[in-house]
Amino acid sequence: MASSVEGILVPPSQNMVIYTLAAAGTTTVSIGQLFVAGYVPGAVLSIALMIYSAWYAKKMNIPTTGRFSLMGTLKALGRAIWGMLAVLIVVVGVIAGIFTTTESAACAVVWSLIVGLFIYKGFRIRDIPDIFINVVTTLGKVLILLGVSGAFTYLLTYLKIPEKVATGLFTLTSNKILILIMLNVLMLILGCLIEMACLILMLTPVILPIWIQMGLSPIHLGIVMVLNLGIGLLTPPVGSTLFIGSAISNIKIETLAKKMVPFYITMAIALLILTYFPQSFMWLPGMLYK
Repeated sequence: MASSVEGILVPPSQNMVIYTLAAAGTTTVSIGQLFVAGYVPGAVLSIALMIYSAWYAKKMNIPTTGRFSLMGTLKALGRAIWGMLAVLIVVVGVIAGIFTTTESAACAVVWSLIVGLFIYKGFRIRDIPDIFINVVTTLGKVLILLGVSGAFTYLLTYLKIPEKVATGLFTLTSNKILILIMLNVLMLILGCLIEMACLILMLTPVILPIWIQMGLSPIHLGIVMVLNLGIGLLTPPVGSTLFIGSAISNIKIETLAKKMVPFYITMAIALLILTYFPQSFMWLPGMLYK
């Protein structure tokens, strides 16, 4: 469950796309830069989780299920490469400026359709109408959220809520470290209670002006927010990933949450590194987008 946060941090991530749309009322955020910025944080989180997992496995004497095989890895890569090309179409196309986000997604969908039908044969032509119905249903929910978010952002701007929140925070303290802690705590608490996409749309117009006022990059906030709210997906009482893990494993939520505590701590350490040391990952988009 903890490693699932990688899926929203490493591109292509729909939550990053939602963040760029939510930030549009305040500033322009390049989805290509945001995608590139996600790789190093993804590696930081992976390394942190692997170090803890290796230590825990050794401490508890958990048996291994086999040895690493280069040939087996190459065979698995050969089977997976066709599906992985869909990801490459989106990421490389957007980063290189060949496609817009929408165009790259359309190309990836066509490629996935071809691969699913003729290479992996995971579905049949007669299944396509049902797939389209599911897609339209999901897309409808997202578009409704975006529409409401636009109105919400306008209302926040009209009432000068971001300025008032910023003034309130800077009245309490002018220390950037403390303000970043308070913003992270706010996102963590709300992330435990509200669905992630909704929170990105709600919080971005409020937090982004404060973030920029402190001289920090909106790309930096995007990465911190996605990881922060990703932790919320694993946290009760509303953590959807926690409920899915419980349903699959037939383990009680209470038991899983207790066992997740070391992973919460591990991810919190990764979050602190990304929050206070943005140069640890901002160098990559800075190098590619001069």
